[in-house]
Amino acid sequence: MRFDLIDLRLFRDVADAGSITAGAERSALALAAASTRIRQMEADLGAALLTRSRAGVALTPAGHTLLKHARSLLDQAARMRDDLSAFAGGLSGEVRLLANTNALTEFLPEPLSLFLAAHPQVNVDLEERLSDEIVGLIAEGVGDIGIVAGTVDVGRLQTYPFRSDRFVVVAAQNHPLAARTRMAFAEVLDFDIVGLERSSSLQRFLTGKAAREGRPLKARIQLRSFDAVCRLVAAGVGVGVVPQTTAHRAAQTMALAVIELTDDWALRELTIVVRAQEPLRPYAQALVDSLRDQMGRLHKGNLA
Repeated sequence: MRFDLIDLRLFRDVADAGSITAGAERSALALAAASTRIRQMEADLGAALLTRSRAGVALTPAGHTLLKHARSLLDQAARMRDDLSAFAGGLSGEVRLLANTNALTEFLPEPLSLFLAAHPQVNVDLEERLSDEIVGLIAEGVGDIGIVAGTVDVGRLQTYPFRSDRFVVVAAQNHPLAARTRMAFAEVLDFDIVGLERSSSLQRFLTGKAAREGRPLKARIQLRSFDAVCRLVAAGVGVGVVPQTTAHRAAQTMALAVIELTDDWALRELTIVVRAQEPLRPYAQALVDSLRDQMGRLHKGNLA
């Protein structure tokens, strides 16, 4: 077997994405080149690593074994690069950061821009996931750092507070709900919804909450950002569920009513999670420190 680091990184990315196409994109390889590499790996091993279907790919027992060793070898290679980067004049490498929709859209852009400006040799691979998925992926070593809702069970992961926010309902000022100040999510299901695209973690979360109520989520249109949701809500297309910070910002320039959600899950304490069993790589630790420092400055600013 002659698997190089490109092969191992590709296989890890395919396994994480559940698709050769998406894995090739993550590895910055053409689909044809990625498919050839996977087939060559299977030929060298003499066993199938993946089972392929229209829905994507799944790991065979041999694939699970390879993935375990691939993660270990890639981690060792990254740590070697980190140790040697000190001789090259600073931190360098890539941090894999997993975040839920709320953290990704509302709270990460500014601290990430500050971190990246301070560390020009560090890249951040940012991916949106559901909070419970993030916990599992961080525990497995798929990501370095996660940001999750404080309501999920994080097991043995190390946690740090990050931000606080809550979800609210937004409606046009001439909508029947505009006179309300508080309501339960179950009541929202009577109306057309302006939501995020189906792949977003928040949209999947709300769809699951609707299913628990035994009701469909009547998504009339699905968009790529909270700001776009607010614009179409203000135009009377439907109602939306967005972070309170987004709603209050949008209400300054749009004809929106903001209605508090009474459900317990609407309050979002966002938490940073990392593996507790092993130290983070230097650049990943630097990002955690930066995020916590920004949280501390924000807290002091609120007290002032």
